[in-house]
Amino acid sequence: MVLPGRPAVFLGRRAECALFDRWQDAVKAGRGGALVVLGEPGIGKSALLDHMASTAVGFRVVRAAGVEAEAELPFGVLHQVCAPFLATLEHLPGPQQDALAAACGLRTGAAPDRFMLGLAVLGLLSETAARQALICVIDDAQWLDPGSAQALTFVAHRVGAEPLGLVFATAGAGLGGLQEVVLTGLGPGDARALLHSALHVPLDEEVVDRIAAEARGNPLALLELPRAMTASGFVGGFGPTDTAAVPGRIEDSFRSRVLRLPPATRMLLLVAAAEPTGDSALLWRAAARLGIGVSAATAAEADGLLSIGTQVVFRHPLVRSAVYQAMPLSQRRAAHRALADVTGPSEPDRRAWHRAQAAVGFDEEAAAELEGSAHRALARGGIAAAAAFLERSVALTADPAVRAERALRAARAKQQAGAYDSALDLLALADRGPENELRAANSELLRGQIAFARSFGGGAAPVLLRAARRFESIDVSRARDVYLQALTAAMLAGRLGDECRIAEVAHSARRVPAAFVPRASDLLLDGLTLLIVEGRDAAVPVLRRAVSAFTTEELAPEEELYWLWLACHGAGLLWDDEAWRLLATRLLRSCEERGALSILPVAAATRAALHLLSGELLKVASLAEAAADVTFMTGAGPVAYAEVGLAVFRGRDDEAAAAIRTATRDAMARGEGMALTYLQWATAVLHNGACRYDQALESARQAGADSSVQRIRNWALAELIEAAVRTGHQDLADEALRELCRTTRPCSSHWAAGIEAHCRALLAVGADAEDLYRTALERFECTGLRAAVARVHLLYGEWLRRERRHLEARDQLRQAHEMFVRFGMDGFAERARSELSAAGEPTQKRRSRFGEQLTPQERRVAMLAAEGATNPEIASRLFISASTVDYHLRKVFRKLKVTTRTQLARLLQDGQPIPGDTDRP
Repeated sequence: MVLPGRPAVFLGRRAECALFDRWQDAVKAGRGGALVVLGEPGIGKSALLDHMASTAVGFRVVRAAGVEAEAELPFGVLHQVCAPFLATLEHLPGPQQDALAAACGLRTGAAPDRFMLGLAVLGLLSETAARQALICVIDDAQWLDPGSAQALTFVAHRVGAEPLGLVFATAGAGLGGLQEVVLTGLGPGDARALLHSALHVPLDEEVVDRIAAEARGNPLALLELPRAMTASGFVGGFGPTDTAAVPGRIEDSFRSRVLRLPPATRMLLLVAAAEPTGDSALLWRAAARLGIGVSAATAAEADGLLSIGTQVVFRHPLVRSAVYQAMPLSQRRAAHRALADVTGPSEPDRRAWHRAQAAVGFDEEAAAELEGSAHRALARGGIAAAAAFLERSVALTADPAVRAERALRAARAKQQAGAYDSALDLLALADRGPENELRAANSELLRGQIAFARSFGGGAAPVLLRAARRFESIDVSRARDVYLQALTAAMLAGRLGDECRIAEVAHSARRVPAAFVPRASDLLLDGLTLLIVEGRDAAVPVLRRAVSAFTTEELAPEEELYWLWLACHGAGLLWDDEAWRLLATRLLRSCEERGALSILPVAAATRAALHLLSGELLKVASLAEAAADVTFMTGAGPVAYAEVGLAVFRGRDDEAAAAIRTATRDAMARGEGMALTYLQWATAVLHNGACRYDQALESARQAGADSSVQRIRNWALAELIEAAVRTGHQDLADEALRELCRTTRPCSSHWAAGIEAHCRALLAVGADAEDLYRTALERFECTGLRAAVARVHLLYGEWLRRERRHLEARDQLRQAHEMFVRFGMDGFAERARSELSAAGEPTQKRRSRFGEQLTPQERRVAMLAAEGATNPEIASRLFISASTVDYHLRKVFRKLKVTTRTQLARLLQDGQPIPGDTDRP
């Protein structure tokens, strides 16, 4: 705290100032980051930020602050931060330009995705910081509007290798994992020094000690509480004695000072408190409408409550709050009415908000203006602001039908903003409106989507099923889309949902025919429901058409994001790895390009599954880390499929067991039965790799018994056959093979033929077994499924060794061992090594450590660079800045001793170190 009326002497914050100095040095050196200053109101956060900004030599400093009255207006604080740099907007990639321009109201168009907007802000600030080190200071962050909060905290988490820093001060909670500086009260000596500087009469030291103790070291309390004490209190030492919280005491002090002012002054303060922009010209225009003259400001300025120059500045945010709360509701409405009258047409949203606050009872005109504000907010991507506007418009609407429609729109906006409880309350209000079948169907659909967002399965399927049935008589195309959503929810719920639900959805959907020219989603719905209702032979031709349509047709962005996962599922049912790879890659790229982080964990898991089967464990690690990162940022995501698969294929028992336990707990809590089947399949793979065949058999039997998730069940059948053969359960193996063949024979892919030959070979004898192993190898070699190739080499080698053909066995086992080591599949590598030793070729135990010298972020950058992506492309896909990409890539080159991206690509492809000197990427 700086002593008032004296040269800048900062009291009691030596440790914090030293921390800021070190942090600024790191930022200036290109190690950007973020700090959050936490503390109760009046504790000195703003003073500390002022001191930090004044000592930031060599930096450009940009200041912004949240305001309580503007906490629901879209992107206000974000615009404060970005406005000085918008002239450089053209340097950003096109999608980022569009997102930021829309948020700032510079362009019209589609609403920006919130994470694409965050990436755009990161790019803009990084571009600026490249010219001069930059610090962005955001005060009163507890009052950030949701859009600004999301974008700025996104940037704060992604700042890396650039001279860019962000500092937030908040009286609320922390900001999700950012480094925190918690301010507490001043020490006794500093508190007494500050108190003495504020006293206007001499006091006994006993009284000084008492005031200092009551203030608990809060600097603002030390400066303000003496003002509230009476002369007798000072003299006798009998001041305030209640034990209310210090911020409340300070606000009470401000309120009592306000209420002692003349009426005209109080009203002027109220208008200033209700007008958050601090525009003094606007304040005086509103004051004039209320008959308040300039002289009314004198008493408030003399009392130190505010100052009025080109801007209106309150002594402290608590003053604004105290003023607003101290005044009666009728006067608050009058202030808002005056402000609405003088707010110009260039600020329609503020005018609408003031009109709404001034309204008494129902006011259709004000409600309609708020609805217009909501539409503008949505166009800018301000979903939370739109929800607030719509919610207020509902309260002002008298007509029951219009009120119900507005409540439904408000509920949809709340759902999109993640405010699910508020959305459900608004849906209840919508349902009380006059009977309307379309509104009722949309309300049911929204309930189902909320249930799905909360649980990825669970109770969503029955609600979505009811919604789909409602749409049948209204909009057939919409009904089919909702049936597809219901089927997705039912499949994800799997065994943890109603056992009959999937069949019920399928039978109901079959009653609703597609249009004459079916869409890709129509074909997919028909194929999946045929599979359930009539069986695989009837479904395969339609599923094949559906997968083909998704791979070849141009799709709308929403179709890509919401249906490509199901299309990948369809490709998996067809044992079509090529289509799956194409669709999964397209889904992942669509998420990255559009910033659709809420769907990215699903896309990452879908793509990671094929990487697992291809032995590309570094790529799986990259996707698992990306999914975990996004889940942390968004607070939601499916079970950690990629993380579990990676631990299992690595064959590291402790790591895999921990991942499976965590994922099982999450799956049970969320009602995500599909995840349980996946985890049991993964457990079977883990145990087969370690020759624990009894345990593998049990896990595979559990996974194979779940017919609700046929794709994963099919994989489990292969594990079941291997484990059953090894444990002597011939009947189980025969039955599982028959089941597997029913899934592979209608398909014509190399994967289907390879897996069938592989499993038949396990049950065959003599020349038949050898022919089948060779067939399996030939077929798998035509796919990218390199882990499957390695497993056939292993099984073939084991069979040859049992046939006492040791020379040939060693050749197969050697190939298997080398492949497993290269992939990092340590469990299977050890099994191959043991078999190789038994075949007469002792081999040193090896464990792949390739890539472990890289950090997760370095590994992700390296993988994308090896694929040929440029630094700006990598930055967009990983939601980091281009300078951070360059920083990580330099470290990758140095650690891996490569000099070119070509060498890096070959290294990541082969898994073998390439010698060479370091070089610039």
